[in-house]
Amino acid sequence: MDAELRTQRGMRYGAWYVAEYRIRQMSKWLGAIITVSFGNPIIYLLAIGVGVGSLVDANTGGAGINGVSYITFLAPALLATAAIQAAMDETSFPTLEGFVWDKSFFGMNSTQLTAVQIVDGIMIAAFLRAFLTAGAYLIVLWAFGAVTLESMPMLFLVASFAGLSFGALMLAATSFVKEDDGFFAIVARFIVAPMFLFSGTFYPLEQMPTFLQWIGWISPLWHSTNFARSVSFGLEVPGWLMIIHVAFLTISLVAGMVIARKQFESRLLK
Repeated sequence: MDAELRTQRGMRYGAWYVAEYRIRQMSKWLGAIITVSFGNPIIYLLAIGVGVGSLVDANTGGAGINGVSYITFLAPALLATAAIQAAMDETSFPTLEGFVWDKSFFGMNSTQLTAVQIVDGIMIAAFLRAFLTAGAYLIVLWAFGAVTLESMPMLFLVASFAGLSFGALMLAATSFVKEDDGFFAIVARFIVAPMFLFSGTFYPLEQMPTFLQWIGWISPLWHSTNFARSVSFGLEVPGWLMIIHVAFLTISLVAGMVIARKQFESRLLK
């Protein structure tokens, strides 16, 4: 009876068991995670928001960018970036670990856990990581006066959604990796870095050269950042563009999940 009950629980709550496993793994690095979650925004805000921001504000006659101070303009982008990075960390290396380094996914799949439950469990843990990182970032941003208390709940949701969307894409991409052959270095240099630099993070996307603006349009970071700026300081965003922002992030999430599930099922059957 106990064995049957455990089987039923595994079939019903399998994704949560996988998420619990990932959270326990994360807890080993809790100190580092907390330090990075609070340290990164402080460093960025002091170096860029306050340092560079003072120069920008001084040279725009106090008008800042989009009618607000530079630190206020920058804050939503840093928030979205942090959530995306957190979700990426939780869906990249752990996925390669489960398939290649310690092959823990094969052990999980030999029990009642299915490939779909493993994918869902990883995404639950990634969402929690992005959620907590966004929360820490928001506390620091609020302390610096970069965001208002009223805007924080919605900013929290937008950033977490951005992390989940990019995390799903990263999970799908990593599920195809069969060897540790520099894949993550390539992603960091040719996807993450350009996305961070050319997604309207430090200045409005429309001020970039036309031939570079397409990077923003295919970037989860720009869509989430522009959405977050409309929430944070009332950036005027047309209704049709807001729909595109939400649709892009939703499609990224769904597509990533569908591809990851199919690829996990394929690899775990071999």
